[in-house]
Amino acid sequence: MENSKNSSLSKLIPVMLCFFAMGFVDLVGIASNYVKADLGLSDSQANIFPSLVFFWFLIFSVPTGMLMSRIGQKKTVLLSLIVTFASLLLPIFGDSYMLMLISFSLLGIGNALMQTSLNPLLSNIVRGDRLASSLTFGQFVKAIASFLAPYIAMWGATQAIPTFDLGWRILFPIYMIVAVIAVLLLNVTQIKEEKEEGRPSTFGQCLALLGKPFILLCFIGIMCHVGIDVGTNTTAPKILMERIGMGLDDAAFATSLYFIFRTAGCFLGSFILRKMSPKSFFAISVVMMLVAMIGLFIFHEKAIIYACIALIGFGNSNVFSVIFSQALLYLPSKKNEVSGLMIMGLFGGTVFPLAMGVASDTSLGQNGAIAVMTIGVLYLLFYTLRIRK
Repeated sequence: MENSKNSSLSKLIPVMLCFFAMGFVDLVGIASNYVKADLGLSDSQANIFPSLVFFWFLIFSVPTGMLMSRIGQKKTVLLSLIVTFASLLLPIFGDSYMLMLISFSLLGIGNALMQTSLNPLLSNIVRGDRLASSLTFGQFVKAIASFLAPYIAMWGATQAIPTFDLGWRILFPIYMIVAVIAVLLLNVTQIKEEKEEGRPSTFGQCLALLGKPFILLCFIGIMCHVGIDVGTNTTAPKILMERIGMGLDDAAFATSLYFIFRTAGCFLGSFILRKMSPKSFFAISVVMMLVAMIGLFIFHEKAIIYACIALIGFGNSNVFSVIFSQALLYLPSKKNEVSGLMIMGLFGGTVFPLAMGVASDTSLGQNGAIAVMTIGVLYLLFYTLRIRK
Protein backbone atom coordinates (compact mmCIF):
# COMPACT_ATOMS: atom_id res chain seq x y z
CA MET A 1 0.00 0.00 0.00
CA GLU A 2 2.83 2.34 0.95
CA ASN A 3 4.69 1.51 -2.27
CA SER A 4 1.55 2.27 -4.28
CA LYS A 5 1.26 5.72 -2.65
CA ASN A 6 4.95 6.47 -3.27
CA SER A 7 4.58 5.38 -6.89
CA SER A 8 1.58 7.66 -7.39
CA LEU A 9 3.44 10.56 -5.77
CA SER A 10 6.49 10.06 -8.00
CA LYS A 11 4.17 10.30 -11.02
CA LEU A 12 2.23 13.27 -9.65
CA ILE A 13 5.29 15.49 -9.15
CA PRO A 14 6.29 15.78 -12.86
CA VAL A 15 2.62 16.07 -13.87
CA MET A 16 2.13 18.92 -11.39
CA LEU A 17 5.25 20.65 -12.75
CA CYS A 18 3.53 20.47 -16.14
CA PHE A 19 0.50 22.15 -14.56
CA PHE A 20 2.91 24.91 -13.45
CA ALA A 21 4.08 25.23 -17.07
CA MET A 22 0.41 25.36 -18.13
CA GLY A 23 0.16 28.60 -16.13
CA PHE A 24 2.68 30.32 -18.43
CA VAL A 25 -0.21 31.21 -20.74
CA ASP A 26 -1.49 33.69 -18.15
CA LEU A 27 1.59 35.90 -18.56
CA VAL A 28 -0.14 37.22 -21.68
CA GLY A 29 -2.31 39.54 -19.54
CA ILE A 30 0.49 41.57 -17.99
CA ALA A 31 2.75 41.16 -21.04
CA SER A 32 0.10 42.69 -23.31
CA ASN A 33 -0.08 45.72 -21.00
CA TYR A 34 3.71 46.20 -21.19
CA VAL A 35 3.72 45.73 -24.98
CA LYS A 36 0.86 48.26 -25.20
CA ALA A 37 2.96 50.78 -23.25
CA ASP A 38 6.15 50.03 -25.23
CA LEU A 39 4.48 50.31 -28.65
CA GLY A 40 1.76 52.90 -27.84
CA LEU A 41 -1.22 50.68 -28.74
CA SER A 42 -4.94 51.20 -28.09
CA ASP A 43 -6.96 48.81 -25.88
CA SER A 44 -8.46 46.98 -28.84
CA GLN A 45 -5.00 46.64 -30.49
CA ALA A 46 -3.37 45.38 -27.28
CA ASN A 47 -6.20 42.92 -26.59
CA ILE A 48 -5.34 41.15 -29.85
CA PHE A 49 -2.46 39.49 -27.97
CA PRO A 50 -4.53 37.56 -25.38
CA SER A 51 -7.19 36.95 -28.03
CA LEU A 52 -4.58 35.47 -30.37
CA VAL A 53 -3.26 33.14 -27.66
CA PHE A 54 -6.70 31.62 -27.09
CA PHE A 55 -7.67 31.60 -30.77
CA TRP A 56 -5.48 28.52 -31.23
CA PHE A 57 -7.58 26.55 -28.77
CA LEU A 58 -10.38 26.66 -31.36
CA ILE A 59 -8.07 25.24 -34.04
CA PHE A 60 -5.96 22.70 -32.13
CA SER A 61 -8.01 21.32 -29.23
CA VAL A 62 -10.14 18.72 -31.04
CA PRO A 63 -7.27 17.58 -33.33
CA THR A 64 -5.16 17.20 -30.17
CA GLY A 65 -7.81 14.91 -28.69
CA MET A 66 -7.55 12.80 -31.85
CA LEU A 67 -3.73 12.93 -31.74
CA MET A 68 -3.78 11.64 -28.15
CA SER A 69 -5.74 8.61 -29.28
CA ARG A 70 -2.88 7.75 -31.65
CA ILE A 71 0.36 8.69 -29.86
CA GLY A 72 -0.81 8.78 -26.22
CA GLN A 73 -1.33 11.53 -23.67
CA LYS A 74 2.22 11.68 -22.30
CA LYS A 75 3.83 12.17 -25.72
CA THR A 76 1.28 14.89 -26.50
CA VAL A 77 2.17 16.72 -23.25
CA LEU A 78 5.89 16.48 -24.13
CA LEU A 79 5.16 17.95 -27.58
CA SER A 80 3.24 20.80 -25.94
CA LEU A 81 6.20 21.62 -23.68
CA ILE A 82 8.57 21.79 -26.66
CA VAL A 83 6.26 24.26 -28.46
CA THR A 84 5.97 26.28 -25.22
CA PHE A 85 9.78 26.39 -24.96
CA ALA A 86 9.97 27.87 -28.48
CA SER A 87 7.35 30.52 -27.62
CA LEU A 88 9.33 31.64 -24.56
CA LEU A 89 12.60 31.78 -26.47
CA LEU A 90 11.50 34.37 -29.06
CA PRO A 91 10.87 37.44 -26.80
CA ILE A 92 14.48 37.27 -25.62
CA PHE A 93 15.34 38.80 -29.02
CA GLY A 94 12.95 41.79 -28.73
CA ASP A 95 9.31 42.85 -28.32
CA SER A 96 8.39 44.09 -31.80
CA TYR A 97 4.73 43.72 -32.72
CA MET A 98 5.32 40.85 -35.18
CA LEU A 99 7.72 38.98 -32.89
CA MET A 100 5.25 39.09 -30.00
CA LEU A 101 2.41 37.96 -32.30
CA ILE A 102 4.45 34.88 -33.27
CA SER A 103 5.50 34.24 -29.66
CA PHE A 104 1.95 34.47 -28.31
CA SER A 105 0.68 32.28 -31.17
CA LEU A 106 3.17 29.54 -30.27
CA LEU A 107 2.30 29.98 -26.58
CA GLY A 108 -1.37 29.45 -27.44
CA ILE A 109 -0.66 26.40 -29.61
CA GLY A 110 1.54 24.83 -26.91
CA ASN A 111 -1.05 25.53 -24.24
CA ALA A 112 -3.88 24.10 -26.35
CA LEU A 113 -1.88 20.87 -26.73
CA MET A 114 -1.04 20.85 -23.01
CA GLN A 115 -4.47 21.60 -21.58
CA THR A 116 -6.10 19.00 -23.83
CA SER A 117 -3.66 16.22 -22.92
CA LEU A 118 -2.56 16.96 -19.34
CA ASN A 119 -5.97 16.73 -17.65
CA PRO A 120 -6.77 13.23 -19.00
CA LEU A 121 -3.14 12.19 -18.27
CA LEU A 122 -3.80 13.05 -14.62
CA SER A 123 -6.93 10.87 -14.70
CA ASN A 124 -4.66 7.84 -15.24
CA ILE A 125 -3.04 8.51 -11.86
CA VAL A 126 -6.07 9.76 -9.89
CA ARG A 127 -9.52 8.27 -10.51
CA GLY A 128 -13.14 8.49 -9.45
CA ASP A 129 -14.46 11.00 -6.93
CA ARG A 130 -10.97 12.36 -6.22
CA LEU A 131 -10.54 13.56 -9.82
CA ALA A 132 -12.29 16.95 -9.33
CA SER A 133 -10.19 17.77 -6.24
CA SER A 134 -6.99 16.61 -7.99
CA LEU A 135 -7.78 18.73 -11.06
CA THR A 136 -8.37 21.64 -8.69
CA PHE A 137 -4.98 21.05 -7.05
CA GLY A 138 -3.45 21.07 -10.53
CA GLN A 139 -5.16 24.42 -11.14
CA PHE A 140 -3.66 25.61 -7.83
CA VAL A 141 -0.17 24.75 -9.08
CA LYS A 142 -0.97 26.41 -12.43
CA ALA A 143 -2.13 29.53 -10.59
CA ILE A 144 1.24 29.86 -8.83
CA ALA A 145 2.88 30.46 -12.22
CA SER A 146 0.04 32.84 -13.11
CA PHE A 147 0.41 35.14 -10.11
CA LEU A 148 4.22 35.09 -10.17
CA ALA A 149 4.28 36.37 -13.78
CA PRO A 150 3.21 40.00 -13.03
CA TYR A 151 5.69 40.18 -10.13
CA ILE A 152 8.60 38.92 -12.23
CA ALA A 153 7.70 41.33 -15.06
CA MET A 154 7.33 44.22 -12.58
CA TRP A 155 10.67 43.42 -10.88
CA GLY A 156 12.30 43.24 -14.29
CA ALA A 157 10.76 46.56 -15.40
CA THR A 158 11.97 48.30 -12.25
CA GLN A 159 15.40 46.57 -12.38
CA ALA A 160 14.80 44.96 -8.96
CA ILE A 161 16.30 41.73 -10.33
CA PRO A 162 19.13 41.22 -12.88
CA THR A 163 17.51 41.40 -16.32
CA PHE A 164 20.48 41.25 -18.76
CA ASP A 165 18.97 44.29 -20.55
CA LEU A 166 15.66 42.44 -21.04
CA GLY A 167 13.62 44.56 -18.61
CA TRP A 168 10.16 43.08 -18.04
CA ARG A 169 10.94 40.40 -20.66
CA ILE A 170 13.21 38.57 -18.17
CA LEU A 171 9.97 36.72 -17.40
CA PHE A 172 10.35 34.64 -20.58
CA PRO A 173 13.79 33.02 -20.03
CA ILE A 174 12.92 32.29 -16.38
CA TYR A 175 9.81 30.35 -17.40
CA MET A 176 11.69 28.80 -20.34
CA ILE A 177 14.11 27.09 -17.91
CA VAL A 178 11.15 25.61 -15.99
CA ALA A 179 9.73 24.25 -19.26
CA VAL A 180 13.02 22.44 -19.95
CA ILE A 181 12.98 20.85 -16.46
CA ALA A 182 9.35 19.74 -16.99
CA VAL A 183 10.27 18.04 -20.29
CA LEU A 184 13.17 16.16 -18.70
CA LEU A 185 11.20 14.98 -15.65
CA LEU A 186 8.07 13.88 -17.52
CA ASN A 187 10.13 12.07 -20.16
CA VAL A 188 11.60 9.68 -17.56
CA THR A 189 8.28 9.09 -15.72
CA GLN A 190 6.39 5.87 -16.50
CA ILE A 191 2.61 6.39 -16.65
CA LYS A 192 0.27 3.59 -17.74
CA GLU A 193 -2.45 5.10 -19.91
CA GLU A 194 -5.93 3.63 -20.23
CA LYS A 195 -6.71 2.68 -23.81
CA GLU A 196 -10.00 3.86 -25.26
CA GLU A 197 -12.30 1.18 -26.66
CA GLY A 198 -12.88 1.04 -30.40
CA ARG A 199 -11.31 3.13 -33.14
CA PRO A 200 -10.30 6.78 -32.50
CA SER A 201 -13.07 9.25 -33.29
CA THR A 202 -12.96 11.41 -36.39
CA PHE A 203 -13.07 15.22 -36.23
CA GLY A 204 -16.76 15.19 -37.14
CA GLN A 205 -17.56 12.63 -34.45
CA CYS A 206 -15.78 14.75 -31.83
CA LEU A 207 -17.75 17.87 -32.78
CA ALA A 208 -20.94 15.80 -32.85
CA LEU A 209 -20.62 15.37 -29.08
CA LEU A 210 -21.70 19.02 -28.83
CA GLY A 211 -25.11 17.72 -29.90
CA LYS A 212 -25.47 16.30 -26.39
CA PRO A 213 -27.10 19.15 -24.40
CA PHE A 214 -25.03 18.70 -21.23
CA ILE A 215 -21.72 18.63 -23.15
CA LEU A 216 -22.76 21.84 -24.98
CA LEU A 217 -23.62 23.50 -21.65
CA CYS A 218 -20.19 22.52 -20.30
CA PHE A 219 -18.48 23.83 -23.45
CA ILE A 220 -20.11 27.28 -23.16
CA GLY A 221 -19.37 27.26 -19.41
CA ILE A 222 -15.66 26.78 -20.12
CA MET A 223 -15.83 29.67 -22.63
CA CYS A 224 -17.31 31.96 -19.97
CA HIS A 225 -14.83 30.83 -17.30
CA VAL A 226 -11.75 31.58 -19.39
CA GLY A 227 -13.29 34.78 -20.74
CA ILE A 228 -13.70 36.07 -17.17
CA ASP A 229 -10.22 34.80 -16.30
CA VAL A 230 -8.37 36.44 -19.20
CA GLY A 231 -10.64 39.48 -19.01
CA THR A 232 -9.85 40.16 -15.34
CA ASN A 233 -6.17 39.35 -15.89
CA THR A 234 -5.98 42.00 -18.64
CA THR A 235 -8.51 44.59 -17.41
CA ALA A 236 -7.79 44.79 -13.66
CA PRO A 237 -4.74 47.11 -14.07
CA LYS A 238 -6.64 49.23 -16.61
CA ILE A 239 -9.49 49.82 -14.14
CA LEU A 240 -7.03 51.21 -11.57
CA MET A 241 -5.21 53.29 -14.21
CA GLU A 242 -8.49 54.76 -15.51
CA ARG A 243 -10.20 55.46 -12.18
CA ILE A 244 -7.33 56.26 -9.83
CA GLY A 245 -4.56 57.35 -12.21
CA MET A 246 -2.06 54.62 -11.22
CA GLY A 247 1.02 53.93 -13.34
CA LEU A 248 1.33 50.51 -15.01
CA ASP A 249 4.06 49.18 -12.69
CA ASP A 250 1.88 49.90 -9.63
CA ALA A 251 -1.37 48.80 -11.27
CA ALA A 252 0.22 45.47 -12.29
CA PHE A 253 -0.30 44.37 -8.67
CA ALA A 254 -4.02 44.03 -9.47
CA THR A 255 -3.26 41.14 -11.82
CA SER A 256 -1.13 39.47 -9.13
CA LEU A 257 -3.90 40.03 -6.57
CA TYR A 258 -6.37 38.25 -8.86
CA PHE A 259 -4.05 35.27 -9.21
CA ILE A 260 -3.15 35.22 -5.49
CA PHE A 261 -6.82 34.74 -4.63
CA ARG A 262 -7.37 32.34 -7.53
CA THR A 263 -4.42 30.31 -6.22
CA ALA A 264 -5.82 30.36 -2.68
CA GLY A 265 -9.22 29.34 -4.05
CA CYS A 266 -7.73 26.40 -5.96
CA PHE A 267 -5.81 25.24 -2.89
CA LEU A 268 -8.82 25.46 -0.57
CA GLY A 269 -11.11 24.06 -3.26
CA SER A 270 -9.05 20.87 -3.52
CA PHE A 271 -10.07 20.18 0.11
CA ILE A 272 -13.58 21.70 0.09
CA LEU A 273 -14.62 19.59 -2.93
CA ARG A 274 -13.90 16.46 -0.90
CA LYS A 275 -16.49 17.54 1.70
CA MET A 276 -19.01 19.65 -0.25
CA SER A 277 -20.98 18.76 -3.39
CA PRO A 278 -19.61 20.33 -6.61
CA LYS A 279 -23.01 21.96 -7.24
CA SER A 280 -23.10 23.79 -3.89
CA PHE A 281 -19.51 24.96 -4.10
CA PHE A 282 -19.97 26.07 -7.71
CA ALA A 283 -23.05 28.10 -6.77
CA ILE A 284 -21.19 29.89 -3.95
CA SER A 285 -18.28 30.63 -6.31
CA VAL A 286 -20.51 32.15 -9.01
CA VAL A 287 -22.44 34.32 -6.52
CA MET A 288 -19.09 35.70 -5.28
CA MET A 289 -18.18 36.72 -8.84
CA LEU A 290 -21.58 38.33 -9.43
CA VAL A 291 -21.25 40.43 -6.25
CA ALA A 292 -17.76 41.48 -7.40
CA MET A 293 -18.97 42.55 -10.87
CA ILE A 294 -21.71 44.68 -9.32
CA GLY A 295 -19.09 46.20 -7.01
CA LEU A 296 -16.82 47.11 -9.94
CA PHE A 297 -19.72 48.92 -11.62
CA ILE A 298 -20.65 50.94 -8.55
CA PHE A 299 -17.47 51.74 -6.62
CA HIS A 300 -14.33 53.72 -7.53
CA GLU A 301 -12.34 53.41 -4.28
CA LYS A 302 -9.03 51.53 -4.52
CA ALA A 303 -9.67 49.23 -1.55
CA ILE A 304 -13.10 48.15 -2.85
CA ILE A 305 -11.76 47.61 -6.38
CA TYR A 306 -9.04 45.39 -4.91
CA ALA A 307 -11.66 43.50 -2.87
CA CYS A 308 -13.78 42.91 -5.99
CA ILE A 309 -10.78 41.66 -7.98
CA ALA A 310 -9.93 39.29 -5.12
CA LEU A 311 -13.53 37.99 -5.05
CA ILE A 312 -13.44 37.29 -8.80
CA GLY A 313 -10.13 35.44 -8.37
CA PHE A 314 -11.46 33.27 -5.55
CA GLY A 315 -14.81 32.69 -7.22
CA ASN A 316 -13.38 31.75 -10.63
CA SER A 317 -10.71 29.43 -9.19
CA ASN A 318 -12.70 26.18 -9.21
CA VAL A 319 -15.10 26.77 -12.10
CA PHE A 320 -12.91 25.01 -14.68
CA SER A 321 -12.26 21.94 -12.53
CA VAL A 322 -15.93 21.38 -11.72
CA ILE A 323 -17.11 21.82 -15.34
CA PHE A 324 -14.28 19.70 -16.77
CA SER A 325 -14.78 16.84 -14.31
CA GLN A 326 -18.57 16.93 -14.86
CA ALA A 327 -18.00 16.56 -18.62
CA LEU A 328 -15.47 13.70 -18.22
CA LEU A 329 -17.74 11.82 -15.81
CA TYR A 330 -20.72 12.30 -18.14
CA LEU A 331 -18.93 10.51 -21.03
CA PRO A 332 -16.06 8.49 -19.50
CA SER A 333 -15.75 6.29 -22.61
CA LYS A 334 -14.89 9.36 -24.73
CA LYS A 335 -12.34 10.94 -22.41
CA ASN A 336 -9.91 12.19 -25.09
CA GLU A 337 -12.65 13.60 -27.32
CA VAL A 338 -14.46 15.32 -24.42
CA SER A 339 -11.16 16.78 -23.21
CA GLY A 340 -10.50 18.19 -26.69
CA LEU A 341 -13.94 19.77 -26.83
CA MET A 342 -13.71 21.28 -23.34
CA ILE A 343 -10.30 22.79 -24.06
CA MET A 344 -11.65 24.15 -27.36
CA GLY A 345 -13.97 26.10 -25.07
CA LEU A 346 -10.92 28.10 -23.96
CA PHE A 347 -11.53 29.93 -27.23
CA GLY A 348 -13.62 32.12 -24.93
CA GLY A 349 -10.27 33.75 -24.15
CA THR A 350 -10.37 35.11 -27.70
CA VAL A 351 -14.01 36.17 -27.82
CA PHE A 352 -14.18 37.98 -24.47
CA PRO A 353 -11.02 40.20 -24.72
CA LEU A 354 -11.96 41.29 -28.26
CA ALA A 355 -15.48 42.21 -27.13
CA MET A 356 -14.09 43.87 -23.99
CA GLY A 357 -11.54 45.86 -26.00
CA VAL A 358 -14.24 47.20 -28.31
CA ALA A 359 -16.55 47.96 -25.36
CA SER A 360 -13.83 49.76 -23.37
CA ASP A 361 -12.79 51.90 -26.37
CA THR A 362 -16.29 53.44 -26.29
CA SER A 363 -17.48 56.15 -23.92
CA LEU A 364 -18.18 53.44 -21.31
CA GLY A 365 -14.46 52.94 -20.68
CA GLN A 366 -13.63 49.91 -18.52
CA ASN A 367 -17.29 49.64 -17.44
CA GLY A 368 -17.90 48.28 -20.95
CA ALA A 369 -15.34 45.54 -20.35
CA ILE A 370 -16.92 44.72 -16.97
CA ALA A 371 -20.35 44.44 -18.64
CA VAL A 372 -19.01 41.82 -21.07
CA MET A 373 -17.59 39.75 -18.19
CA THR A 374 -20.88 40.03 -16.28
CA ILE A 375 -22.68 38.27 -19.14
CA GLY A 376 -20.32 35.32 -18.61
CA VAL A 377 -21.04 35.27 -14.88
CA LEU A 378 -24.81 35.23 -15.51
CA TYR A 379 -24.42 32.22 -17.81
CA LEU A 380 -22.46 30.35 -15.11
CA LEU A 381 -25.31 31.10 -12.72
CA PHE A 382 -27.65 29.38 -15.19
CA TYR A 383 -25.20 26.45 -15.59
CA THR A 384 -25.24 25.91 -11.81
CA LEU A 385 -28.83 24.65 -12.10
CA ARG A 386 -27.71 21.90 -14.52
CA ILE A 387 -24.86 20.45 -12.43
CA ARG A 388 -25.50 16.96 -11.13
CA LYS A 389 -25.30 16.69 -7.33
